[in-house]
Amino acid sequence: MEEQEKKNIRKAYIVTGVLLLISVLYATANMNYMYLNVYIWFGIAYGMMLQYGRFCFASASRDLFAAGVPRMAVGILIALIFFSLIQALLMATNMSTFHPAPAGIHTVIAGVIFGVGMVLAGGCASGSLYKIGEGNGTSILSIMGISFGQAIFVTAGGPFNKLLPQSWIDSSMSKTWLPRENVTSWFDTYMTGYIFDLDTVQLSGTKLFSGLPGAWKYFIGDALVNAILPAILVIVVIYTFYMKKGFIKKRKRINKKNPDSPPLSTSGIGTHIAGIKGMILASQRTTAMGVLIGITAGWHIFVMKGMQLKYNITNFGQLLTQMGHGSDTGIFGNVFDPGYWYITTQEAQFAGWILEKIGFDMRHNVFFGVVNGLPELWRNPALWMSIGIIFGAMILSLMSNEFKFKAPKGELIVWGLLGGTLMGIGSRPGLGCNIGAFFIRSAGGDPGGWLFGLGMVTGAYFGVRFFNWWTERKMAQEMADF
Repeated sequence: MEEQEKKNIRKAYIVTGVLLLISVLYATANMNYMYLNVYIWFGIAYGMMLQYGRFCFASASRDLFAAGVPRMAVGILIALIFFSLIQALLMATNMSTFHPAPAGIHTVIAGVIFGVGMVLAGGCASGSLYKIGEGNGTSILSIMGISFGQAIFVTAGGPFNKLLPQSWIDSSMSKTWLPRENVTSWFDTYMTGYIFDLDTVQLSGTKLFSGLPGAWKYFIGDALVNAILPAILVIVVIYTFYMKKGFIKKRKRINKKNPDSPPLSTSGIGTHIAGIKGMILASQRTTAMGVLIGITAGWHIFVMKGMQLKYNITNFGQLLTQMGHGSDTGIFGNVFDPGYWYITTQEAQFAGWILEKIGFDMRHNVFFGVVNGLPELWRNPALWMSIGIIFGAMILSLMSNEFKFKAPKGELIVWGLLGGTLMGIGSRPGLGCNIGAFFIRSAGGDPGGWLFGLGMVTGAYFGVRFFNWWTERKMAQEMADF
């Protein structure tokens, strides 16, 4: 083993030791912080799996649209399928923390903005976090863009308020439970005058499936109909447009080289099932991580529900209030505590906390002041999950000698900040990112997840097209200069 590899392994042990020490200190300070520790270690687990499997929605889009390689896209869909089955089981046993979100045309538009942003930044919300753990400086800028882009976006008022539809304003004003001093930005009115008025849909709760006996409504409605069948359909579409032609050609070449052997079939359903199977198993590492991520995401929900039952709470804000930190919460005593894998809102809280510390009023709004709170960074459970993702990826990248700090240069600085800002902007009207708005919702029986996914893929496609144009333009200029 080379000396550098030994140093990296020692560093991995040090990082692990520091995380263990932090967990012990939290538990020693107050056992209520065990709730927060759960988020830390699930974040670490996600970070390790994302780094090992190279899981990134931006990479999946770029590989598919630019190079015709479906490995990552298929891995994500495999993860979604497995997670949907576990989520259905958790719903059936009343051990789920999942909740659907309102969906509409805003979901698709937000997905498009987010999709463009993740391609420009070179990483989605979760991908950017694990790439920071590998030393990627551009991803640091991307996360800064996501964080401050959201915090500024949700508090912007002034001239933007003049663009609001009157129907949103009237609906917001009619909500007497809402303190008017907290409705200051256009996003506040968007949330209270539009989003809050929309119904949420989870297929197991609809008339079509709610009458099914026992757990079947969850396994058939939420898992099979909303997640598994659409995921299989997308896999078939990917095979048809990107792999089918090459698979058939390969079989024809084999038949030509081996005329004395029984010929391989080049048509029929059985042939194409074999082609799809080969596509799924082309990268066993990615497929295995897809399965493991799906299982872990389900296990995370189960454990968080168990913690809520243990402490007899529904939100970590209740524990913060018990410990004398009620100022961390929103006006109704809540903080952002999703209860499952989620990115972006906690990054907005991170930026909001910084802006508040330098003198900006970040609490007289709906996003921070009412819905999510603005806890101190060290008392923010979801933020610790994001930190865990970074350090989980760092541990594994050090162990595998893949860690290397790469400072952003030139255009990468612009792309990182711009792409991150677009992801932040897209995640707010979309009520989440590639994880919270697509992956979790689609697997949980919420059709709105697929709407965000449709927008995200569309945005990613145009993002890839833009980058292809930009690269060709640069090459043409360089050749002209040469």
